[in-house]
Amino acid sequence: MSVAQRLKITLEMIKIEHTLFALPFAFLGATLAASSLPSQPASFWISKFLWITVAMIGARSAAMTFNRIADRRIDAENPRTAGRALPAGHLDLNFAWAFTISASVVFLFAAARLNFLTLILSPIALASIFLYSFTKRFTSLSHFVLGWCLAIAPSGAWLAIQGKLEATPLLLSLSVMLWTAGFDVLYACQDYDFDRQSGLHSIPSKLGIGRALWVARGIHLLMFTVLILFFLSAKLGGVGLAGVIATGALLFYQHSIVKANDLSRMNAAFFTTNALVSVILFITIAGDVLLFHQR
Repeated sequence: MSVAQRLKITLEMIKIEHTLFALPFAFLGATLAASSLPSQPASFWISKFLWITVAMIGARSAAMTFNRIADRRIDAENPRTAGRALPAGHLDLNFAWAFTISASVVFLFAAARLNFLTLILSPIALASIFLYSFTKRFTSLSHFVLGWCLAIAPSGAWLAIQGKLEATPLLLSLSVMLWTAGFDVLYACQDYDFDRQSGLHSIPSKLGIGRALWVARGIHLLMFTVLILFFLSAKLGGVGLAGVIATGALLFYQHSIVKANDLSRMNAAFFTTNALVSVILFITIAGDVLLFHQR
């Protein structure tokens, strides 16, 4: 098999297109940070957003490939995941490791190109995303660890622009963390039987699917509350408010189509709805900042 073929399988395995979940939040953090800076030449912003994009792609690619490596034996035993590239033998382990290391180097290089602080903090981000792959072996709170990994994006992008943190990006990161944890609880419901039989930890395997769905709803209600606090902290206007309201509506829809006795619409709840949340929030809030609230 050629390198190009193995690379294609790897990108399909890690669902590279799902970088869309986190990338808009990184762009949003950068846009918010930029709104209070003095005017800069276009080359400055092109460089910043380019390296933020490279960093996000590198970090997520490293994280997802490492996760597939760490879980390859578990995936082989789970009927839902047995067809993935590594357990099915479509991709060799050495290439997966080489891709993980290469993606990590890309991420570290991009962090170095942003500023010194992002470079210094980048190993913490890498350690976080690698640690997540093992958390379901010992804690039911693994959903929140995944949330933490995605929550790094907006605050990291803010740091790339400003070099310091404030309440606004931290509230945005907290909302991303809760949003991620909530939808990951939903997604884990699909593996309820397998996780219990295999001794893996998750909120569904600990509480049952019905109760886990209520936990996910509670987490997303808290996320929506934090999102409102973020809206107030960022001093947004009507366009941003429309995005917050649309997010609430999407979360309500997400939970309305997933039932304890019917998980058949999980893909629509997980992939389509979540992609819309991140894109809508970016378009509306970034649009609000750029059009009406630049200081």
